[in-house]
Amino acid sequence: MADRKHVKMSDIAKELGISTVTVSKALSGQKGVGEQLRGRIRRLADEMGYQSPAEIRRNRQAAGSNIGVLIPKRYLDNHETFYWKLYQEVVARAKQKECFTLLEVLEDSEAMRHHLPKMAAGNKADGIIIIGKPINGYAAMLQQRWNKPVVFLDFYDADISADSVISNGFFGAYMLTNHLLSLGHKEIGYVGTLLTTASITDRYLGYTKALMEQNIPIRPEWVVDDRDAEGMNLPIVLPSPMPTAFVCNCDYIASRLIRTLREAGHRVPQDISVVGFDNYLMPGLCDIGITTYAVNIPEMARMAVRMILYKLTGQPYRSGLQMTDGYLVEKDSAAKKHNP
Repeated sequence: MADRKHVKMSDIAKELGISTVTVSKALSGQKGVGEQLRGRIRRLADEMGYQSPAEIRRNRQAAGSNIGVLIPKRYLDNHETFYWKLYQEVVARAKQKECFTLLEVLEDSEAMRHHLPKMAAGNKADGIIIIGKPINGYAAMLQQRWNKPVVFLDFYDADISADSVISNGFFGAYMLTNHLLSLGHKEIGYVGTLLTTASITDRYLGYTKALMEQNIPIRPEWVVDDRDAEGMNLPIVLPSPMPTAFVCNCDYIASRLIRTLREAGHRVPQDISVVGFDNYLMPGLCDIGITTYAVNIPEMARMAVRMILYKLTGQPYRSGLQMTDGYLVEKDSAAKKHNP
């Protein structure tokens, strides 16, 4: 491959055996390129380190900036490795742009009292990316009280106007539910406390859409809570009667559900199928692979860093909510419905 510092569109075209015009259309968002090919071109361009002339100018302006990364402590427990991975990708993307990153962990007590992050109060960060939704309206407070750029990553707040990057939870859960339907399951539950986070609720709505399209009624008793209003884990209480499958709002919750099911004498997937979300789980939490919807973590990080750099340099950009798509990953936790 070409030197990362001097990658041209023609280098990308040569690697893929396509025309430079096709590469140009794909990278500029023009029509005439299929979505699958557009994705391949963008991924390869990213891997090779391609930068457009505008990006080169913007990166030169932003070089040396300090990008703060704020993560609520609750997301950094041993089981929440998804957020560590997301943070690592943000660091890697910032480094590519010759920017520094500062990590600060937000305690719940600080969020409750609406204390500004130390890197903001001390004017050490030029902009902040918040990974994971803090409690008690903290994200909205920071955006209102701090006069520098803020980007939300892996969450959004419908009550405020903010730049956010999320995965397509609605469509992902819709795909997962349809996968269970294709395996013959019609009695399907959902695990996730509604309205505690926007992502849990979005995924629930994708689940309901898939069932509604098959004229399958939504049964409230099969919507199982997994956390309290402050986001702290609750014991998973199995419903009675039981569905034959569950859609979980993330892989960690799927692993907890599988453990609860086994303790109650149910086999997974022989008796009950389980699917998750994220395609990221710390080794050792579950001894079977969880069928899931893979979140495009590198793309989410790339979009968040790009957005913060646009804001830092005053360049025009598409503001508001941006969303990335993922894909279904079939593993061992879901199987065809067993008919006795």
